[in-house]
Amino acid sequence: MTTLHYIFDPLCGWCYGAEPLISAARTIPGLTIALHSGGMMAGANRHAVTSQLRDYVMGHDKRIAQMTGQPFGDGYFNGLLRDTSAILDSAPPTTAILAAEELAGKGLDMLHRLQRAHYVEGRRIAETTVLFELAKELEINAAAFAEAFDRLSGAPTVQHFNESRIRLTQAGGQGYPTLVLERADGTLERLDISGWLGRAAEWTDHLRLRTADKTHAEAASDGAFCGIDGC
Repeated sequence: MTTLHYIFDPLCGWCYGAEPLISAARTIPGLTIALHSGGMMAGANRHAVTSQLRDYVMGHDKRIAQMTGQPFGDGYFNGLLRDTSAILDSAPPTTAILAAEELAGKGLDMLHRLQRAHYVEGRRIAETTVLFELAKELEINAAAFAEAFDRLSGAPTVQHFNESRIRLTQAGGQGYPTLVLERADGTLERLDISGWLGRAAEWTDHLRLRTADKTHAEAASDGAFCGIDGC
């Protein structure tokens, strides 16, 4: 079994830009995707929405849209990013991802739904009411999700962040997204996805070859990622 370790953050714009590549990876037989959320905007790094934040992230978002073709909705640009009462916090959506994965193996489905809810619909994905609505959309039992979400909140989510950051450092990654291919023999290869953004079909062919290739070489990114403390 070959594992693709995906080190990401639910509030990382470049991770949203890479969503088609991650979805394409799911189609490769024998490849398992393991999720590792880094907590880019958790704890002391939570951010209230401000006009300065809006001006800053919009520059990145426009570049992401241009490079990847991923849509950014009016509900995000002119709704959420103008709502100064909103808080951007990676912890609650990460807890929701962990709960969805534990209960139904739908962690990646939850991540992708969260990304659309945030970047297209402009919803507050740090709020539990929104997270529970998204879990319902994914047909996850409401009572079970509520129990798992409560149990995995707080210290377990922080521990997940810490483990993800250790993995990022060990991989030599500089930020999110970072992808690391782990083969059955335990060898690791960090994959540079910067040249594949917006090219999901070609990326799929490339990844098929990498999963079969026994040579391993790390590649540096060109900067198409978010740093560990923000985009």
